[in-house]
Formats: sequence, C-alpha cells, structure tokens
Amino acid sequence: MRLLILLLPWFELFTLIQLGVETSALTALGYVLCTLLLGLWLLRRQGLDIFQRLVAAQQGVVPGPQLLLDDMALGLAAVLLMVPGLLSDVAALVVMIGPLRRRLARWLGGPQVETYRPEQDRAGPTTLEGDYRRVDK
Repeated sequence: MRLLILLLPWFELFTLIQLGVETSALTALGYVLCTLLLGLWLLRRQGLDIFQRLVAAQQGVVPGPQLLLDDMALGLAAVLLMVPGLLSDVAALVVMIGPLRRRLARWLGGPQVETYRPEQDRAGPTTLEGDYRRVDK
C-alpha cells in the first residue's frame, strides 16, 4: 500500500504526459486547468451546501447521516479533481456517482449506516442499577 501511495504521483505524471503526446501539450494543460476550476467550483458549492445544512440543524432540522456522508464524498471528489492527473479524475468520477460510490463502499466493507427510527424501537424503559453517594463541596 505504501508503495502504491509513493508511485501514485508518478502514474499521474505519466498519464498527463501520455495525454500530451496523444493530443498536444496545450490540450493537456487545458485539461488540467479545466479540472482544477471544476474542482474549485464543486468544493465551493459543497461548502455552501454543508453550511446551509448546519444552519438548518441549528433550527432543529437534523440531516440524516447518509446525507452528510454524501456531502463529504462530493467534497473529496472536488479535491480529487483539483489534483492534476487522469487517475485522480477517474477516482473523482467514481466518488461523484452516488450509486457507484455506495456499491464500492459496500464492496470494500465500509460501515453500513442505519438510521434510527423511534417507531421501531420496541425496548421498554431501562432500569440502571448501581450505588451512589452524595458528595457535597
């Protein structure tokens, strides 16, 4: 895994060089600039969206955990788009497509998020037993 992380920038550089060879250097630079701008736009949009959700949460509307995970995943996709290279852009596309992202998370064994539903909670009142002592100052 460490070797893969160390080699990733070299693979990214290789893919950009190959793109420049197959098309032109100006096309490769334009591609890098376009994905950078797209990543910045997406990150800004997601940041504003998360901020609006936090304001709504202060007013009592609590978003589900899956919604917050989706927002964080799109933020990660934006950062991946800003990294120059084709491999990170493919990874960003995988992260941006919701059903594909969830299927990949299930395949990798990620945590399965279950929402709490009070109507399904059939447990009665719980009694906690223990000893106590009063401590006065």
